[in-house]
Amino acid sequence: MSAYIIARIEVTNLEAYKEYASQTVAIAESFGGKFLVKAGAFEQIEGDGPDRHVVIEMPDVATAKEFYNSEVYQAILPLALNNSNRDLVIVEGA
Repeated sequence: MSAYIIARIEVTNLEAYKEYASQTVAIAESFGGKFLVKAGAFEQIEGDGPDRHVVIEMPDVATAKEFYNSEVYQAILPLALNNSNRDLVIVEGA
């Protein structure tokens, strides 16, 4: 069953964050992932939210966790954590 990595991100240093963002697609694809949303235009219709949203479809929850915990992703993760505030969840698909 598909799983989705959903991130809500407030970028605090765009130039530094770009280095992270430029590498995530290839890494996710190497785990069978597909970006469905990557910082597209949006309209806030309820509540308050950050300026960037990302949705990655993965083959299943186990693969999503494998991607997140992989050596290659963990190597670039500090670029994201040091240059943004974010919430990230893995959600099992229907």
